[in-house]
Amino acid sequence: MSDVFEKETFSFQTEVGQLLEIVAGSLYSNREVFLRELVSNASDACDKLRYAALTDASLAPSDDFTITLANNTEAKTLSISDNGIGMNHADLLETLGTIAKSGTGAFIDALKAEEKDKTNLIGQFGVGFYSAFMVSSQVDVLTRKAGEEKAWLWQSDGKGAFTIEVAQRDTSGTTVTLHLKEDAKEFAEEARIRHIIKTYSEHISFPVKLGDDTLNAADALWMRPAKDISAEQYTEFYRHTSHAYDEPWHVMHNKVEGVLNHTSLLFVPSSQPFDLFEPDRKSQVKLYVNRVYITETTKDLIPAYLRFLRGIVDSQDLSLNVSREMLQSDPQLAKIKTSISKKVLSELKKKATKAPEDYTVFWGNFGAVLKEGLVEEVALRDRILEICRFDSTSAEGLTSLSDYVSRMKSGQDAIYYIAGDDAAKLMKSPHLEGFKAKGVEVLLLSDHVDEFWLQHITEHDGKSFKSVTRGAADLDQVAADETEEDPEKPEEADLSSLIAAIKAELGEAVKDVRPSKRLTDSPVCLIADDGDMDVNLERLLKRHGQLDHGMPRVLELNASHALITTLAARCTSGAAHTDDLLTDAAHLLFEQARIAEGEVPTDPSDFARRLGAVMAQAFSM
Repeated sequence: MSDVFEKETFSFQTEVGQLLEIVAGSLYSNREVFLRELVSNASDACDKLRYAALTDASLAPSDDFTITLANNTEAKTLSISDNGIGMNHADLLETLGTIAKSGTGAFIDALKAEEKDKTNLIGQFGVGFYSAFMVSSQVDVLTRKAGEEKAWLWQSDGKGAFTIEVAQRDTSGTTVTLHLKEDAKEFAEEARIRHIIKTYSEHISFPVKLGDDTLNAADALWMRPAKDISAEQYTEFYRHTSHAYDEPWHVMHNKVEGVLNHTSLLFVPSSQPFDLFEPDRKSQVKLYVNRVYITETTKDLIPAYLRFLRGIVDSQDLSLNVSREMLQSDPQLAKIKTSISKKVLSELKKKATKAPEDYTVFWGNFGAVLKEGLVEEVALRDRILEICRFDSTSAEGLTSLSDYVSRMKSGQDAIYYIAGDDAAKLMKSPHLEGFKAKGVEVLLLSDHVDEFWLQHITEHDGKSFKSVTRGAADLDQVAADETEEDPEKPEEADLSSLIAAIKAELGEAVKDVRPSKRLTDSPVCLIADDGDMDVNLERLLKRHGQLDHGMPRVLELNASHALITTLAARCTSGAAHTDDLLTDAAHLLFEQARIAEGEVPTDPSDFARRLGAVMAQAFSM
């Protein structure tokens, strides 16, 4: 690349332009948060350079790390300057021209669709630097990366394009200069600036200066005693570390002294972070060593199933010179990870016990993630299962496994469940009919992870887990509810001839055909045989390309259903093989069972033809 650079003009990534437009309007009533965001960015830049200087002392600035504010009421400008890591040409393009997050398009669509307050959605995504355009007609970014000679000037009015050119800056770091809009000139006033910093940035661990005055305490908030920290200060520190706009659902400030000293200040968000279900499942908790920032992406500090946590962990016993690579195998860090995991699970158990309604909100946001620990965290599996909550056919709201077991019927020896994509749809499944008739409670498992932890945990409190869509439903030993009237059950037909005819017609499409003990209202259902893969697990594996062909299922017939009894009466041993209606009925019953499970007919055109033929014959009688 040539050493001579002319001013270059670039277009914002499409999503950036759309986000700028939305953010400018959505956060207008709370525009002062722009200063919090820019001061947070400056703090992060200082943190990154302080870490880099541990292994390359030449990068360290000549002065102490400081964030400096400068205002000019006449010119209507405000600048935020730091002596941190700085940026080069490539960094500016990547950081200030695009949004390097997968799923950005979907997020923009969600913002457009949200009719009410968009602040919550924006908080899940984090807009950081771009919030400057809420108050600015133009933003200038003068920056020089530590260890490099060349400085750069980035400029934009936030309306679709930006420029980058070579500039002059004596030291590394970044200065963001805001040319304030007419209706935002208040943010150049000293009193307004002081108030905002005191409100939002008191916790910043580097001095934030205006002239000769330091506007914040400039110490590590997490090192203060909890009794000296207000709820508002916790909230702003949470927003600083997570770049969010919501309030924390729960705060956990813990200091551990003994064999391995460490302090943690962790937050559970009140809404799902935007990246919660990203494939890399990264932690966003920052690791400090003696108040020096190290990293926020190590997988060995916070387990993946607790990745919804935000905040910091600071250890006095890790080496200050530890590299990010060395962290992957540091036994001390593994001990901290275990300690934190146990503490978080303990706190969640308290919340679940003392505030079950509040815990329901947490579970709706993060339950599916927490259950991943049932697969991954063998040592803490019992603790995790204890705080898991489930929808069920009987309980109002969510239920724990211990409460489910306490309600089990006399003679019931299993914890019954049905798995699928939607609890409301599962509630209508024909597989539940016999269980409802007996008053047997069934758990409704609608998270994808459910099928996988059930491969690792086969029982609880001595009771085995059993899917209602697999194996025979032997409910004869379960006592019926005495309070419910037992309606006179229709006489069951002899299905032997009908079963033989259906088997002959469907062939290998089904594994078996047999009378059902689980159906009371529906004529048919499909189940997995004992020892076969559960219906929903097979569906999930096929959906993700991990299974090409499923196994044939067992077709169960309701021997007391009018349709089945009519077909059984028609199916005489001498005429079944020549009866077109019975032939069509066999296929239609099979496809009806598939449709009840949310599947489509195997051959839609064949299904439509057979259905038309049967209806024509029925209406001609």
